Amino acid sequence: MDSTRQKKVSRLVQKELSEIFRSEVNDILMGTMVSVSVVRVSPDMGYAKVYLSIFPGEKKDEVFSSIVDDGSRIRFLLGKRTGKQLRIIPELQFFIDDSLDYVQRIDDLLNE
Repeated sequence: MDSTRQKKVSRLVQKELSEIFRSEVNDILMGTMVSVSVVRVSPDMGYAKVYLSIFPGEKKDEVFSSIVDDGSRIRFLLGKRTGKQLRIIPELQFFIDDSLDYVQRIDDLLNE
């Protein structure tokens, strides 16, 4: 169960990462849209699990690997945006959120 502080930090990191992906790291996104669906912060605020949805799905693996490779740059940009609000900028671990693919698959099966 997350504390109130964890929830606030998670929302802040999610909001700022969304802005970073929207405006500052277009070179690694290769023309795709990246949405930050969920951020979960550890109790010590040192680590954050970031779940990403990548559209369209054709380049999903390629874009995800470039995001992981540039993780330190993304963390630096996050630190520049949240440096006055967070004492510790969390280490970012990226994961692909495949819940929309799962929903689409279930919908396709039901429509058959």
